[in-house]
Amino acid sequence: MTFISGETRKNVKRTFTIFVLVFLLASLSNYANAQTSDKVVILETQSGKIVIEFFPQDAPKTVENFLKLADSGFYDGVVFHRIIKDFMIQGGDPLTKQVENQGQWGTGNAGYNIQAEFNTIKHNRGIVSMARSADPNSASSQFYIVHKDSNFLDEQYTVFGRILTQESFDTLDKIASLSTGAKDVPLDIEQAKILKAEVVIRSEISDLLNLGSPERVLSPTESLTESPIERYTDEKLGISFIAPSGWIIQQPQKTAPEVPDIVITGPISEGFNPLISITIVDSDGKSLEQKMIETRESFQQVIDDGTLEIISEEKTTIDGKEAHVLHAVGVFESEIGAANLKFNEIKIATPDKFYTLAYINRVNNFEDHLENFETVKNSFVILSAGGEIYSDEVNQEGGGCLIATATFGSELAPQVQQLRELRDNSLLQTESGSAFMESFNQFYYSFSPTIADYERQNPVFKEIVKLGITPLLTSLSILNYVDMDSEFEVLGYGISLIILNVGMYFVAPAIVIHRIKKYV
Repeated sequence: MTFISGETRKNVKRTFTIFVLVFLLASLSNYANAQTSDKVVILETQSGKIVIEFFPQDAPKTVENFLKLADSGFYDGVVFHRIIKDFMIQGGDPLTKQVENQGQWGTGNAGYNIQAEFNTIKHNRGIVSMARSADPNSASSQFYIVHKDSNFLDEQYTVFGRILTQESFDTLDKIASLSTGAKDVPLDIEQAKILKAEVVIRSEISDLLNLGSPERVLSPTESLTESPIERYTDEKLGISFIAPSGWIIQQPQKTAPEVPDIVITGPISEGFNPLISITIVDSDGKSLEQKMIETRESFQQVIDDGTLEIISEEKTTIDGKEAHVLHAVGVFESEIGAANLKFNEIKIATPDKFYTLAYINRVNNFEDHLENFETVKNSFVILSAGGEIYSDEVNQEGGGCLIATATFGSELAPQVQQLRELRDNSLLQTESGSAFMESFNQFYYSFSPTIADYERQNPVFKEIVKLGITPLLTSLSILNYVDMDSEFEVLGYGISLIILNVGMYFVAPAIVIHRIKKYV
């Protein structure tokens, strides 16, 4: 696919726009292994058409096998030989092409078996799953389409697709309502026959239903409303962050420095997947300002011709590090037409690398997942060589967090780590908590790096700081034993602890000093 043409635009692909290409490839060509494949299969029957989309992330080998068989003509002429209304319709047996073989219908296959790929997708109405014998790895070519929810089958059969047009559901109902005889074989075979199976590109189907992500079986530890939040750490890349629940984390092939190291793919909506990316490049001795000038020059051409519009940009500080924030919108051509996209990009500078966090989505859906980007951004940390977090904690090269520096390697270090996890898993998951941390970090890191540097230079001063913050850490540890599941609880406990610490650090000493003066 070509989105930007002309010799003058070649450099664009090595900067900001290269992420756009990754996004479009992810949404249109399954680049990031998104949940739904670009290819769909149309089953033409006398009763109507059935369009099937696939879940290659959950059942890659099964999807590959089904597409291969459909493309080869294997399914042309086979019959849905087993029909049970309010349960399912089953087909895919090559023996059903011959009426004289009716006694053997249901026993045929493609001449080989494939491994089971059981997954957590529920067997709801319209789901397509592989038929098998008692052997879990006996699936081959036979499949079934669920007529009514049949969740007793969940996690025991390989779900690999679902039907996705209204005509498909109407056709399913027609075939499921056919009269049947012995062994649930339809009496009107012609109405249950697949005349032709055709593999086409998804964009060729005009009446797709917006079905959202398939419903899944919840594990005993999962909530009905929220999945567990886990921190993702890649020690090789030297980064750690909290990914949005249910999003897919991928590492694209690094074909150019500006290709993202991490791509986090969200659920598809209106044919597109929202993406969050993390890109790491060497600074090569350049300052953040020099890097931004270089970047701006490289895509100036697409700004001039109206392809890209910078909405706003500003310099800021994130965890004591220089950063640049950019907001932009762009119109990019793809094989299915123009895509109106919006971007948020944050570039963080360290002495040897630039870390770029970016969020991209269609303009109409941008706000839907902005909170997920905030989660990644606020939880993002850089790891030291030993795998310990130090981005906003301990920076061995200077600056950093005065609290983490004072407690580093001491008996208080585990307590600080618990508070980090509390921050990431509870505080940053609420709107008020995220807003507070953003404001607090701006204030805190205006003086923290200077104090942290002095702590390294003066061990006695470091011990004084450690003693001074011990009551603070003790009071904050109370939060490890309370539930903060709502905005109200976060605000309530937060205000209480602020009042407590004001009392410890200001009111109590003032009272003591006042009484001393009274008796002196």
